[in-house]
Amino acid sequence: MNTPAALYDLPAPAKVNLFLHIVGRRTDGYHLLQTAFCLIDWADTLHIERRSGAAVSRTDLNPGAFVLPADDLCTRAARALQAATGCAAGAHITLDKQLPMQAGLGGGSSNAATVLVALNHLWGCGLSRAQLQALALPLGADVPFFVTGWGAALAQGVGEQLSPLAVPEADLLLIKPPVGLSTPAVFGHPACKRDTDPAILEGFVADARSPCTQADLRWQRMWMWGRNDLQSAAVALAPDVDHALQQLHQAGWPGGRMSGSGSAVFAPAPAGTQAAGAKAPMGARWARTLSTHPLAAL
Repeated sequence: MNTPAALYDLPAPAKVNLFLHIVGRRTDGYHLLQTAFCLIDWADTLHIERRSGAAVSRTDLNPGAFVLPADDLCTRAARALQAATGCAAGAHITLDKQLPMQAGLGGGSSNAATVLVALNHLWGCGLSRAQLQALALPLGADVPFFVTGWGAALAQGVGEQLSPLAVPEADLLLIKPPVGLSTPAVFGHPACKRDTDPAILEGFVADARSPCTQADLRWQRMWMWGRNDLQSAAVALAPDVDHALQQLHQAGWPGGRMSGSGSAVFAPAPAGTQAAGAKAPMGARWARTLSTHPLAAL
């Protein structure tokens, strides 16, 4: 099989969580979740070259803006694929980091997924998406979703039980506060709610698909459903999160909520709102939902 020597301009898109419920905890300490992931068009960019020899290296194009550890999720993902397949090739990864860290937008997880999908192609490993998802889970609970190629998904368990989801298109207004939040610190905070009753997710999906006379009603049912059980803990650790939510509310966007473990918050709006010149508070940025992952065909 002929494979290219390099793949350039590979996007690693961010995600938001439409809702995030913690429904229990396993004996090993991992939390059991119910959540809905949705990709957005804000992304990091990776360039990956196949190398002879088994060495895996990474270069950052903007190291002054984001300081990443030498052994980050990109390099760990590459070595996991080597170990699983016995591949003797190596790789050099160049990362153009644009997504903020400790934001709850899944940037590191998305980077790892892009590396897995790209190197599976560059190295000719031939793993299926399902096999890549299994390989992705030890890297982080969000990584399997980014591997699927789907634009949105429902996730249960510790993030490994995934099913595709059709999400009404939306524009999102996002604010990333100056402070970042450590995921373990948020999950470990006393204000973190860990006993939400499991929801019947089929009802969530049915609400989104149900016919209605007002087009915006179906959109609101899906985007305003549930809550983020980590939000109270995040606000206790970083009041800037609550300040960002208040910024959205005062600018006329009352439906704001936090994504993941924070600290980024977002408010959804019907598709086309951005093009209509809607007001955005200072420091906010617009994003758009994606129907599929940009690398779905790779």
